[in-house]
Amino acid sequence: MPTLNIVPAPVHNHLIQSLPDDIRNRLLSLCDTVELTFGSTLCEPEKPFQYVYFPITAFISLITTLRDHQPLEMGLVGNEGMLGATLALGIDSAQMLAVVQGSGTALRMSAEQLRHELRESLVLTRACNRYLFVLMAQLAQAAACAHFHEIEPRVARWLLMIHDRAHSDKIYLTQEFLGNMLGVRRSTITVAAGALQKRKLITYSRGTITILDRKSLECASCECYEALINHYEKIFD
Repeated sequence: MPTLNIVPAPVHNHLIQSLPDDIRNRLLSLCDTVELTFGSTLCEPEKPFQYVYFPITAFISLITTLRDHQPLEMGLVGNEGMLGATLALGIDSAQMLAVVQGSGTALRMSAEQLRHELRESLVLTRACNRYLFVLMAQLAQAAACAHFHEIEPRVARWLLMIHDRAHSDKIYLTQEFLGNMLGVRRSTITVAAGALQKRKLITYSRGTITILDRKSLECASCECYEALINHYEKIFD
């Protein structure tokens, strides 16, 4: 099965890298390289984007919230894409909460600068629209996965998605945090993670999950992971 971890060292942003040289260099000249820290909020629902982000080694959770319910992660943005692509559709406000889930570097540009570049470049607009298609597929797949699939393959799918974006076999997170992302109780995560650990696919200790057997973890995942990879490769490769 192909994986999304397609970027060779040094890590770059695949969306920017896919652009023609002149447009890519223009965008890079307008970006600042920033450090994103775990837990930082980058945008909130119904509030206008101030900046857009092209992750390099950082990654971002897209989270939906309902009153009286715990948050639920609907998507991840890593170095395959960007936060703020809806500006290409003329939508200036965020639709979900965006929180840094993995610390690291990102390229940052003001929303106003991106709007200007989109007006000037049809190629850039089309690239953002292609990425929006991938993101929409991810959101739809996440909703179906949460409704139909058992927790153990869902945990495997989520760990694979994080592994693709973290550029490391070690993933730092608590079971409580993972439960929040998947919309289940911590005790449910304990059972699922324990089962994966018993099969020697991962180890879990003191807030650190280590991926031991990537191939077997892919086999343990639900079909949603492969579907997401196929959506991305169909559009960008």
